[in-house]
Amino acid sequence: MPVLAQSQAETLADIRQEMSVLFVELQKLKREMSTTQGAGGVAVSGSMLDRVDAIEGQLQRLTARTEELENRITRIVADGTRQLGDLEFRLCELEPGCDLGSLGQGNTLGGGEAPTAAPAPAPQVDTGGGAQLAVSEQADFDRAKGDLDSGSFRSAAEKFAAFTETYPGGPLTAAAHILRGDALKGAGDLGPSARAYLDAFSSEPEGRLAPAALFKLGMGLNDLGQTNEACVTLGEVQTRFPDAEVAFEAGAARRSIGCP
Repeated sequence: MPVLAQSQAETLADIRQEMSVLFVELQKLKREMSTTQGAGGVAVSGSMLDRVDAIEGQLQRLTARTEELENRITRIVADGTRQLGDLEFRLCELEPGCDLGSLGQGNTLGGGEAPTAAPAPAPQVDTGGGAQLAVSEQADFDRAKGDLDSGSFRSAAEKFAAFTETYPGGPLTAAAHILRGDALKGAGDLGPSARAYLDAFSSEPEGRLAPAALFKLGMGLNDLGQTNEACVTLGEVQTRFPDAEVAFEAGAARRSIGCP
C-alpha cells in the first residue's frame, strides 16, 4: 500500500529537489572551469575536478534511489489495487444483480482518474480547516444521517448513495460511504453493505476513517460467510493502523472468529 514514501528517510520530492540543486551547481562549476581555462590558460585545480566528480557521483546515486523508490511504490500500488479489485469481485458475486462486466473500471489505489460524468460543481465554502464543502453538502449529509438515525434504512442508503455521486471526493465522502454501509446492513443487504465499506476505504486508504472502513469491511465479509477473507482484512487493520483505536477491536474480532 502506498505509505512507503512517508516511511523513507527522504521523500521523492526531497530527492528531486536535491538533484535539481546539485545539477545547477554542477553546471556552474563546469562553466567556471571553462572560463578559467580559456581566460588564463591555467589548468583547473584538482580540487575543482574532485568537486565535479563528487557531485556527478551524488547525482547518479540520487537518480538510482529515485528510480528504486518509484518502482517499489508502483509495485505496492499495483498490488493494493489488485487486492481491492479481488474483494470487489467477490462482493459482486455475492450481490444479487451485480454486473461483473462493469468491474475493473475503478481508480488505482491512492489516486486515479477523475469521474468522466461528474455533476456540475456546486459553490464552495471554506470550513476553516482547509477542507472545502459545497454550500448544500452538509445539509444533504445531515438529511441522510437523520434517516439513518430514525431507522429509515432504505431511505438513508439511497440518500447517501446520491450524496457520494453528487459530491465525489469531498471531505464527507468517506463518511457517507461508511454510513451507507451501515444503512444497507440495517436493511439486511449484507453484500451491498460490504461493498460500501470497501468504497469508503478505497476513496481514502490513508484517511482518518480508513481504519474504521477496513474494520467494518472485515466484519461484513464475516457476516457473508467469507471467514478467510474476513481474517485477512481484520489482520490488515492491525498491520496498517496499529495505533488506531479500532485495531484492538480488530484483534478481538479475529479471536472471536477463530482466525489462525
